[in-house]
Amino acid sequence: MNIFKQLIMSLYSPKDIAAFRLQGIGKTILFVFFLTLLSVLPSIYYFSTSLMTGLDAIEETVQSEIPTFSINNGELIMKENAPITIKNTNMTIIFDSTGTLDQTDVSRSENTIFFLKNELTYNFTGQTQAFPYSMLGDTAITKEDFLSMINSLDSLLPVMIPITVIVIYLISAAIKFIEITVLALFGLALKNLLGKDIQYNHLFRMAAYSVTLPTIFFTIMDSLHTIVPSGFIIHWFVAIMMLMLSIREIHSVHVEKD
Repeated sequence: MNIFKQLIMSLYSPKDIAAFRLQGIGKTILFVFFLTLLSVLPSIYYFSTSLMTGLDAIEETVQSEIPTFSINNGELIMKENAPITIKNTNMTIIFDSTGTLDQTDVSRSENTIFFLKNELTYNFTGQTQAFPYSMLGDTAITKEDFLSMINSLDSLLPVMIPITVIVIYLISAAIKFIEITVLALFGLALKNLLGKDIQYNHLFRMAAYSVTLPTIFFTIMDSLHTIVPSGFIIHWFVAIMMLMLSIREIHSVHVEKD
């Protein structure tokens, strides 16, 4: 059975998930990597497009709309006594040398770059990252220096984006394997509760397919920018239920090894 058919059957068929327990571990591992790839596609897409459009927007905005500024001794220095907000089609850029804004304001905004008093922070597709100016050491940065840095980053995007995508994918795959391992441990309690004689390695294979339904569901929600309340609880509840239903099917399953 090919990997795409396994993906579809894992969405609705506990009986097939139970049958997959006798397949080779290599095929299960390949499926987990494939499922992880599908789950990170929305994040990778939005991250890449936001980064590319963001750099272009920053360069245009800083060059034409931002007054003179400098970053010296880990602080943003401007003549203005209030935050400056510049909005365009793709994103919002905010300069605040007064210390009025903080991380709470950052978390409430999307597709926004904040030049705060002591750090540069951005929030793209719900992911926030901060870079303290102190990382620059004693180096002073002016508006002209910043524009030069943006041009350099822009030329490095063909290298930066693939590397970042690979890192995101590998971290996500590691998290997915940990999730499956923990779910298989829950399976030990479930198989005792249901009176089934199942080895842990079989439970691990079944757990790998049991997470398919919640993973695909939340991937679709992410692609639609839809936040699901109590998503973590729902994800685990559905995965555990799929595993439990699969364990119940074992007594009536007749399979052949792939």
